[in-house]
Amino acid sequence: MKVIIPTAGLGTRLRPHTYSKPKPLVSVAGKPVLGHILDTLTRFPIDEMIFITGYLGNQIADYVTSNYKIPARFIEQTELKGQAHAVYLAREVVSGPTIILFVDTIFEADLSRLTEQDIDGAIFCKEVDDPRRFGVAFTKDGFITRLVEKPATDESKLAMIGLYYIRDVQWLMRAIEVLMLRNIQTKGEYFLTDALQLMVENGARFTAPTVDVWEDCGKPETVLRTNRYLLDHGRDHVDTDRLCGSIIIPPVYVDDTAQVINSIIGPYVSIAAGAMVKDSIIRDSIINRDAQIISATLQSSLIGDHAVVLGDFRELNVGDSSEIRYGRSAQ
Repeated sequence: MKVIIPTAGLGTRLRPHTYSKPKPLVSVAGKPVLGHILDTLTRFPIDEMIFITGYLGNQIADYVTSNYKIPARFIEQTELKGQAHAVYLAREVVSGPTIILFVDTIFEADLSRLTEQDIDGAIFCKEVDDPRRFGVAFTKDGFITRLVEKPATDESKLAMIGLYYIRDVQWLMRAIEVLMLRNIQTKGEYFLTDALQLMVENGARFTAPTVDVWEDCGKPETVLRTNRYLLDHGRDHVDTDRLCGSIIIPPVYVDDTAQVINSIIGPYVSIAAGAMVKDSIIRDSIINRDAQIISATLQSSLIGDHAVVLGDFRELNVGDSSEIRYGRSAQ
């Protein structure tokens, strides 16, 4: 089985972090999002992974080849025409059973027995309260009858999570060709949902298996939520012997090369390699590689590589019945 992983998006919702790195390399729980995804995929028998790269794509290639011994191929998407167009760029190097996975999707699903099922594919879904910003699936008798990208109503709450299994990937490629020939677009782009809908209309039998875990990494608040989930589920790590006069409130991740001095860390904090935190209080935050946090109090924060945050401790002589406020509470 082969895997197609589109990674060419600009990641505009995660700026300023994605000005200098592609979205798949944004860090959660001590590792880039892409790393967590590859850790999951490499548990299954994969023949080759095809990465569709674009903006800062050389960083994707460097990360994969430096950290994973997997057969990998990198294809550049020079024009951002949408998801389906990105997948179509792999048409000459894939055949037969194929997995397609969008890189901002942290998931827990069993992929080991997909090829044993008498189906044309599986589109993994999760029920959500508000499906209008996702693609959704409609089902009957266990099979998908209709797929809609960004529906106007919540008639179906089965949101597609960005993980697909296609038994005959060349059938999908032909559907994408039709999509582009007919110029079927959603908001100016060719969406994979519309190509899969063409397959359904031509008799494809897709199931919609649901997953218990789907963590999105597309926005700052969802990156922090994913960080919390991963730390709660075994990705925490602290070598307490390396800490200097600090208090750790688990779960947290502190890289062995990071320095934590006279600080209170946690819960839900990730501190990457080479970072230094001194005289600070941090919770629910991600501190990236080689950043410096000194005399600061942080909550719900993303601090980029090599960033410097300098706070300010105050010396007070406060009399009876006085009140001192800082920050939001002062407004």
